[in-house]
Amino acid sequence: MQIKDIEQAAQRLSDIIHNTPTMLSRTFSELSGANVYFKYENQQRTGSFKVRGASNKVAKLLETQKLTEVVAASAGNHAQGLAYAASRLGLECTIVMPRSTPIAKIAATEGYGAKVVLSGSNYDAAYNKALEIQETGGAVFIHPFDDLDVIAGQATVAMEILQDLPDAEAIVVPAGGGGLLAGVAYYVKSLRPDIKVIGVQASGAPAIKKSFDAKKLVSTDDVYTIADGIAVKSPGKLTVEMINKYVDEMVTVEDDEISSAILLLLERGKQVVEPAGAVSLAAVLNRKVDLQDKKVVCVLSGGNIDVSFIHKIVEKGLVTRGRQMRFRAIMLDVPGSLEQLSSIIAKNGANVIMVQYDKISADLNLNETIIHVGCEVNGHAHGDKLIAALEQEGYRVTREDA
Repeated sequence: MQIKDIEQAAQRLSDIIHNTPTMLSRTFSELSGANVYFKYENQQRTGSFKVRGASNKVAKLLETQKLTEVVAASAGNHAQGLAYAASRLGLECTIVMPRSTPIAKIAATEGYGAKVVLSGSNYDAAYNKALEIQETGGAVFIHPFDDLDVIAGQATVAMEILQDLPDAEAIVVPAGGGGLLAGVAYYVKSLRPDIKVIGVQASGAPAIKKSFDAKKLVSTDDVYTIADGIAVKSPGKLTVEMINKYVDEMVTVEDDEISSAILLLLERGKQVVEPAGAVSLAAVLNRKVDLQDKKVVCVLSGGNIDVSFIHKIVEKGLVTRGRQMRFRAIMLDVPGSLEQLSSIIAKNGANVIMVQYDKISADLNLNETIIHVGCEVNGHAHGDKLIAALEQEGYRVTREDA
């Protein structure tokens, strides 16, 4: 791949995608100690950067051959990006998804004009079915990340960043299969080797981080993370080679850190960002790399978060930030005991949101009960103060959110 391939990709995409903004966030700059800019790919068509690579691949194929149908395996953003690209370019599109794919994602993909085929219980089974459709029907398979034309399309993100912020000092990029990170790193290091490129993965899906450390392609046996968009066991051969050559550093973030970043983006930034898209900010906020006072661009790679899942993310983020807490306390099983406990909680400025009794624990005396309590508080210090007040009144308290 050469720089001209990315420039040609930008020309192909000019009428298809949004040139999403790169903008300073004073709020997140203050929270992180860096000068934080966001590249808002969560505002991209179809809700993520994936439309760039898919559209470039399909458009380039049409320049050299007759093409009527494309096929891919995906349960997420690549599905919607390819479906949109095919619709814009007048092609039939088949997307194979695992049977466990949420109805909302199926509906969104069909809404962009694709035919959805459900097959198997995981991505690997869907991938094999997509290859079968390719072989028997003549459709062209479009890989989500391990393809140079797809990578060139994703690299246009970096082109736009450097146009908008030529004095950037670091770019932080989410990584799953590696197409976006590989493309951004190649473009940036080819033109501006002084700019640091940092890749971020979820700690429960660290194949690229392991590959970067080992300097060779490494796959993981399984993945476990809320960041489903980057939950990839086997990254691309091409992408890993490029990442190992051009990326400065790879880091990982925990699910709690991702949840907290999503909540902050909702609350303070008024932005809906999916878990995979928020890992870049999570890395910066949690100082995974030294970027103090640097001009840093966090790529918010997508905003396709499942509405039915978002309340769980928010709750996890509230607990991580100390805005919600859960504890258990042993109290006398007599009338008025709950009122007494509640009055202590109220006097300390906390709000009860959950109460549950447990009277069957073997460790209890006959006149005791365990009560599980969930509270809203102002932060970790406020929660600690509440626990201290309860213990001072003689309650045996155990935190359940630690």
